[in-house]
Amino acid sequence: MRADQVLTMRVGLRLPDLLSFEEWERAGRQLAGVLDSSSWWLGDWLTYGKDHYSDRYKQGIAAAGLRYQTLRNYAWVAGRFELGRRRSRLTFQHHAEVASLPPGDQDTWLARAEERGWTTKQLRNALREAREDTAPKGAKVIPVRQLAVPRERFERWLKAAECTGVAVEEWVLSILDSAAEQVMEGEDEWAAAVAGLPPSGALSAANDLGVAHAG
Repeated sequence: MRADQVLTMRVGLRLPDLLSFEEWERAGRQLAGVLDSSSWWLGDWLTYGKDHYSDRYKQGIAAAGLRYQTLRNYAWVAGRFELGRRRSRLTFQHHAEVASLPPGDQDTWLARAEERGWTTKQLRNALREAREDTAPKGAKVIPVRQLAVPRERFERWLKAAECTGVAVEEWVLSILDSAAEQVMEGEDEWAAAVAGLPPSGALSAANDLGVAHAG
């Protein structure tokens, strides 16, 4: 080990006695980069496992000592950005802030954050202000019935939101928006699933049963 070398170990970090501020600062940036990259790595790792080992990937997660819920959050964000659209000058959390938006809007906001040097909090605030500005004036607010959520479930949601770096309210809304988008894009499959039919399509099943439908 060199006198000025920072050594990473499984259970800690070994720092030399004489380390300049610049060297200490550089080591911090490198460590932060590894931490941020690990979110992408783990998200891509889980996606690969689900795609290639659908019957065994949870076994691999358990063997690695990882939490499935945390990995699923990483995988959800990673799945919203193919490799070529990820911006190395922004953090994983920047991407998480805009993950629920359409791809074009994602790129617009990430480019803006990169150009203006926004932190994730500044990006979040800008997104909130944009939503408020585009909301129709005098628009009616639909009252939503409060739900009684068990503490254990809410704590899971809270941890999931923290993993993606967003407020729990925004995380819940983004998950609901994403689920609604998937349902709307595959209404036939969704209807079939609700009816307990095979995912090949409700209409084809109706034809097999001799049920007429308007064309």
